[in-house]
Amino acid sequence: MDTTERTVAPVPNWDEVEEFVHLFHAEQPDQPVPLSMRLSQIRERIERTGTYQHTPAELEFGARVAWRNSSRCIGRLYWRSLRVLDRRAATSSQQIHACLCEHLRLATNGGRVRPVISVFAPATPHRPAPVLWNGQLVRYAGYRRLDGAVIGDAAHIGLTDVVRHLGWQAPGGWFDVLPWVIQMPGEKPQLHDIPRELVHEVPLAHPDHPGIGELGLRWHSVPVISNMRLSIGGIDYPLAPFNGWYMGTEIGARNLVDPDRYNLLPLVAQILGLDTSTEETLWRDRALVELNVAVLHSFRAAGVKITDHHTESRRFLTHLEREESEGRIVPTDWSWIVPPVSGGLTPVFHRYYDYAELRPNFYLDDAARARAAGQCPIH
Repeated sequence: MDTTERTVAPVPNWDEVEEFVHLFHAEQPDQPVPLSMRLSQIRERIERTGTYQHTPAELEFGARVAWRNSSRCIGRLYWRSLRVLDRRAATSSQQIHACLCEHLRLATNGGRVRPVISVFAPATPHRPAPVLWNGQLVRYAGYRRLDGAVIGDAAHIGLTDVVRHLGWQAPGGWFDVLPWVIQMPGEKPQLHDIPRELVHEVPLAHPDHPGIGELGLRWHSVPVISNMRLSIGGIDYPLAPFNGWYMGTEIGARNLVDPDRYNLLPLVAQILGLDTSTEETLWRDRALVELNVAVLHSFRAAGVKITDHHTESRRFLTHLEREESEGRIVPTDWSWIVPPVSGGLTPVFHRYYDYAELRPNFYLDDAARARAAGQCPIH
């Protein structure tokens, strides 16, 4: 199935436009153009061209509120600190590549990771938007051997096959950084290497178990999600990569552990000398905790910002209290907010949350999923 986004966007829904502009002026009242005049400007523009353009202030506010409304994110306490980079003027894959490089540099910040979003041109009724095939700016390749075994990240075997077809010379290792696949409207996808100096990685070691360090594991410092559509006031931005910083469990309880990723628990259990003959020994739980200890220890030792799930859970409740004091609900997906390690020991486990789909927000579409999995035809 061809799921590439070659179609143009619909005319912005007026209810979404009006809702956003009212929200913007309510929370940012000191605007040079009054609310009624701004709505008239937008309506006239839509009637004439089929779309409208956000002002820099609207774009910045919309991106930050989209993070505030993201029901699956536990780190929303910091939504006001998001640095918004307006990249709508980038008109070629080379320009987008340069902007993505700058995003990585600014976000990494020498290990003092800071939240950043880069917003590229939106989809309009006259022109599709540029897209990035990669699910994150930094992802590791996956290779399936003839005997069925996997080297590297099993989740990225499909995308690895795509970039090899496009000409990438795959090293064949466990932590090979995939190049970017940038696709401009009406063009074939183009391969772009990531400058090696921009990919900051942390070698993983355990303070008490040297055998874990001898595995040669590592992980990249900044999680920049790059395949979610940013929706603001009826305008969609399919290319709007954004990042916070890692919570340790994302690496130590998911990326390195999930059976369809690196699946390292059995190996870690072996290094720790655990009895894996029966589930009653809780070897999985014990290996999982030690792997997460290694992740947190290694990032701290390398001077790279990271947080643990207990601290971040308490901070999320602080965010909840602040938002409720402002009269706002906090849409929350319990299944994503509760950490994958020791969930019942965290305060976010023991309560109910509001469920609502508020806009602005981020969305993961089928086409973006298919691209990141390498399931789209290369046109």
